[in-house]
Amino acid sequence: MIIKGIADYQRAAQTSAVYPEDKAIEYLVLGLASEAGEVAGKYKKIIRDKYGLMDADSKAALADEIGDVLWYVTMLSMELGFSLDTIAINNAVKLSDRMSRGAIRGDGDKR
Repeated sequence: MIIKGIADYQRAAQTSAVYPEDKAIEYLVLGLASEAGEVAGKYKKIIRDKYGLMDADSKAALADEIGDVLWYVTMLSMELGFSLDTIAINNAVKLSDRMSRGAIRGDGDKR
């Protein structure tokens, strides 16, 4: 399958979706947290072993883990009935609104 954009990626991601349908949300949320932890773990080791210096191998390892995060984000979005386009647009609108109100910094979802 040729992937030309995010919609193509969504379709491709579905072909490797193997998880219990009755626990899909739970499975995907836990998988997302796990993969995000792997990104953090890889970076922690870059700090420890390479003093935070990012070489090509380090970047490639992080990119690989970010791809796994993307898969879980994609599948979770789809299980909730949203395309990644919708998720991205809604997030961009939210952030633009915060910027326009000078509320990009601070705590809370409803700032």
